[in-house]
Amino acid sequence: MDRTVKYNLSQKEQLALIGKALSSELRLRILSELEERAYNVNEIAECLQIPASSAALHVRVLEEAGLIETELRAAVRGSMKICRKKVDGIFIDLQQEEEGEIDEIHMPIGNYVDYHVEPTCGIVSQDGYIDVEDEASVFYNPARVNAKLIWFGNGYLEYRFPNVTLKKKTLRKVEVSAEICSEDHEYNMDWPSDITLWINDVEVGTWESPSDFGGRRGKLNPAWWSSDKTQYGMLKNWCVKKDGSFLDGEKISDAGLEKYNLSDKDYISVKIGIKEDAAHKGGINIFGDGFGDYPQDIVLKLSY
Repeated sequence: MDRTVKYNLSQKEQLALIGKALSSELRLRILSELEERAYNVNEIAECLQIPASSAALHVRVLEEAGLIETELRAAVRGSMKICRKKVDGIFIDLQQEEEGEIDEIHMPIGNYVDYHVEPTCGIVSQDGYIDVEDEASVFYNPARVNAKLIWFGNGYLEYRFPNVTLKKKTLRKVEVSAEICSEDHEYNMDWPSDITLWINDVEVGTWESPSDFGGRRGKLNPAWWSSDKTQYGMLKNWCVKKDGSFLDGEKISDAGLEKYNLSDKDYISVKIGIKEDAAHKGGINIFGDGFGDYPQDIVLKLSY
């Protein structure tokens, strides 16, 4: 199986993460150690003769860049994180991908049209909580349109984007990006969750979030938000082209644009959440433009 991933200069966020991951000699040594077999974090620390806490930080940077993948396994005391190399090669095209005409639609995270959520769950605006926590019925509260952070332990949210331009132009690709992570009661760096995106009820792909991220404050979080809670996520990009579907530049299926019936209705449905048969039901946090690390809501980009 070809494990080479391809990027171009239009994928700036992912390239920045890769550049950061490869800028450390210690992280390069970790990639070398993982060439032959998987290691847990303590074994990596022993190989590199560094503290386990430092090894864990380096592992997190490599994981965020998509260069390694991790799995939690039961240990004598608690759990241990097993690390494996995820890619064998990276190809970077140092030319900006020709986009042609682009229609970019920013959807506030509170503008969902349908939902099913289970606790833990809640909604906050820039100024405070919207209604009470852990009560699914508050997701009907009209004030949800002001949401800047939404979380739930299981379920989904559905958003609908206009598609009027599709009837007049030839679509080349569609992309959906959002800042997301797992959801535990507070932040938990060892809390995986399989987060899935659907377009028009067709599954695009699933990202295994490694954590409900915390330990430092999100760059955009308001001062009133407690430091012991979820702080930031990772910016993920699902992309569909004629030849298949991609997650952060890596091809995940052969389902191309025709599969998603993008012009059949008066809107494009985008659903994000946890599948009923997900291996890791660790919930989801969805960040708006006033929380986390990235100043954006959910973005749908149509390239013609």
